[in-house]
Amino acid sequence: MPIVEALEKSKAVRTSRNLTESTSPRVIILAGGKGTRLAEETASRPKPMVDIGGRPILWHIMNIYAAAGFHEFLVACGYKGEMIKEYFANLCIHSADYFVNTRNGSRKLLSGTGLDWQVGLIDTGGETMTAGRILRLRQWLGGRTFMVTYGDGLIDLDIRNLLEFHRAHGKMVTVTAVRPPARFGGLVLDGDVVTEFSEKPQAGEGWINGGFFVCEPAILDLISSDSSVLEREVLEQVAARKELIAYRHSGFWQPMDTLRERQYLELLWSEGRAPWKIWE
Repeated sequence: MPIVEALEKSKAVRTSRNLTESTSPRVIILAGGKGTRLAEETASRPKPMVDIGGRPILWHIMNIYAAAGFHEFLVACGYKGEMIKEYFANLCIHSADYFVNTRNGSRKLLSGTGLDWQVGLIDTGGETMTAGRILRLRQWLGGRTFMVTYGDGLIDLDIRNLLEFHRAHGKMVTVTAVRPPARFGGLVLDGDVVTEFSEKPQAGEGWINGGFFVCEPAILDLISSDSSVLEREVLEQVAARKELIAYRHSGFWQPMDTLRERQYLELLWSEGRAPWKIWE
């Protein structure tokens, strides 16, 4: 067996063993939707590949989890999923320095990405709904606790605290409850004098689904098909059984549903004040 082939086979065996032996929850990122409300960007690429600071928002989300020690990801691809696959296939080469042998195309890496992630890139169908995408990933979840979030929302959440909360209450699903961001700048007035201005404050009342779920494998038995929607019949059933618990997060949370929101996130990043950058 050629040396290069032997090395690749050895690497594949080690990777397979590590994934099999790992007991850490795997992270599903729902990345298959068409993102029609952000059509200015998503006509040519999937929403999770829309960049913030020169990196796809998907990269930012994964770093939030990695900062807490969670490095095993399952990306549920769908619409233009080949672009997500190509990004990760080339991430090491594009981020590294290397020598290349022009005779045979072999490369010798001089540096890496600095990322120690295992990323599964799985085609879950072009029209599959959110819960259906999760069900299609069942075989890679190892029959244990797993986490799920959307491929278009950022947060300054310590995932370790979320997981500890989930394990403490013993319910089927934990959802991160957040305050919806206000559409306009907030003003605090003293008469006609503005005493405080907040560019995009979190709303003072109400809690909404912010993603960043922790789930027990029993939820998979409540998903019937590709057409199942996580936010409708599945979580409605979980709630009816009193198995859905909210983890309240009062800090930063921001989805990227519109061009204006994408520009806001870009501004925060470019000015060095991105709250979700909790990694080094």
